[in-house]
Amino acid sequence: MKEPGQSNNDNQKLRKSFQAAGLVSAIGIDLAGCTIGGYLLGRWLGNMWGNLGLWVGIGVLFGLLSGAFSIVSLIKKVTRDTDD
Repeated sequence: MKEPGQSNNDNQKLRKSFQAAGLVSAIGIDLAGCTIGGYLLGRWLGNMWGNLGLWVGIGVLFGLLSGAFSIVSLIKKVTRDTDD
């Protein structure tokens, strides 16, 4: 519902502000979650096969890379949706 005196331009700016805040939050959560998941996977593999440090390093690296790819796809999706 539109408040008196509030233009469509103000609504559009508010919508874009919330969308930007949501995107920044999603990027942070995505990267942190993938990195933590990679760490846990590396720790599990290290406990199972030995050489814990190597597997944790590989797991964290894998988590960072998968998080980066996920962020790129998220940004592409958001920019494609806003081009309409």
